[in-house]
Amino acid sequence: MSTSDEPELKNGSDPQPEPESSIPNHTLEHPPQPEATITEDPVPEEPKQPPEIAVSANNDNSNNEAKREISSSDDHSTAAKTAAPQLTRDGEGSKTFTMRELLTQSKKSDNEGDDTHSINAANSPYSQQSTPHHQLEQNDAAMELINRVTGVDDEGRSRQRVLTYAAKRYASALERNPDDYDALYNWALVLQESADNVSVDSTSPSKDDLLEEACKKYDEATRICPTLHDAFYNWAIAISDRAKMRGRTKEAEELWAQATKNYEKAVELNWNSSQALNNWGLALQELSAIVPAREKQTIVRSAISKFRAAIQLQFDFHRAIYNLGTVLYGLAEDTLRTGGSANPKDISPNELYSQSAIYIVAAHSLKPNYSVYSSALRLVRSMLPLPYLKVGYLKAPPVGKPVAPHNDWKRSQFVLNHEGLQQVHIVEQKPGGQSLSARSGEVANFDKRAIRVDVADIVSVSACVDLTLPPGPGMCIDTIHGPTFFIADSWEYLDGWLDAIRLVYTIYARGKSDVLASVVSG
Repeated sequence: MSTSDEPELKNGSDPQPEPESSIPNHTLEHPPQPEATITEDPVPEEPKQPPEIAVSANNDNSNNEAKREISSSDDHSTAAKTAAPQLTRDGEGSKTFTMRELLTQSKKSDNEGDDTHSINAANSPYSQQSTPHHQLEQNDAAMELINRVTGVDDEGRSRQRVLTYAAKRYASALERNPDDYDALYNWALVLQESADNVSVDSTSPSKDDLLEEACKKYDEATRICPTLHDAFYNWAIAISDRAKMRGRTKEAEELWAQATKNYEKAVELNWNSSQALNNWGLALQELSAIVPAREKQTIVRSAISKFRAAIQLQFDFHRAIYNLGTVLYGLAEDTLRTGGSANPKDISPNELYSQSAIYIVAAHSLKPNYSVYSSALRLVRSMLPLPYLKVGYLKAPPVGKPVAPHNDWKRSQFVLNHEGLQQVHIVEQKPGGQSLSARSGEVANFDKRAIRVDVADIVSVSACVDLTLPPGPGMCIDTIHGPTFFIADSWEYLDGWLDAIRLVYTIYARGKSDVLASVVSG
């Protein structure tokens, strides 16, 4: 299991504390009812220093690791505010990188060619016929925009002078070599950072003008080098920033859809980017709030899969963990509002609330000083099956016999807390009768012969398929004493168990088990 520190989105520096969110304090027995909306204040940004300038001297196909992130979910416009409460999304996971970080990273060229399949950007709304005359006009227009940016204060003006200097260098590089995609990419970053240096009410130039011009540069760079995954990633963020300016409009919906496509391309070219997957999930969340109701649940479930994929790449990625908790909370709200699913195999709203709480508790345990996590925790803690993190049913073989005849496997109740996974007692129930959110009073006495997996003994946790196991979604917990196998009731329940056990182990490996213990034990 990976226990390495997650790459912080500010090159290792912790962001400023976030404003507290507000959701109703619900219990499992009494499903939540709409009470109030959430209001969010802007997340204060860290001081930004003037950037170091990096100019590509040639077309060296540098694979820059510069990243920008979708900014905090400050999209609760008046039209979007309803009576249904929501969890605040993790603004810490949505901060943009400073130009210092972006341009410093752009100096790190590794000359590694990417043989990934080519992506055709011809259908992009930013694509235009590229001729020397047209490119010269476009470069002049971009320089005119940048020259009109002055900055809102002394620090902003100082930064903007450096950005303007960088833009001139990239323009000169393109005059020498119009196919220098590195110069196009870095110029797009300058335009994107300049947009952050423009006041909200500025009209000459506007943020949107600068972001649109950045999108054109990204489009041109990816046309020349279709494997430039960083360009697709940052292009998606520029599109997302443009979408946020348009509220809940049809134009915003189209922009969010474009952003998700670019994140998809970025992930196709760089599959191990947990940040890209997290941002992809955030963009899908935004899109789901605009599309017609009949399309919403499909998009929400797609967002869940992106957050889960990000966590599977990096188990301690607390931003993706928290975001998964919020999207599950939103799905629970929608399911409750529509009267639940007609399919008995679907998870109930109460189960979704309980699952949501698990991810929020995990995010808090990994980063207990983040105020947004602490605020959300206070409001969802009662949704847990205290004093446990998770309670549910798994089919397991007899103790000490990991490989046993299928008829010997029994479905029984298990509980999970900061110490590990424990079998409670063997009680046959119909698969539809389980409750992941069972209350602690329902738990029977522990059997000394029961299966127990201590978190300190865990080596790995994975889904498994083996002909020696009974039919169904299999799970293997490999420990220093050997493997233990289980069968979940469904693939959806299996995902919940896998995530919960991995998160408990990750919290243990990061030395934060005491935080988790304080949450579940009170």
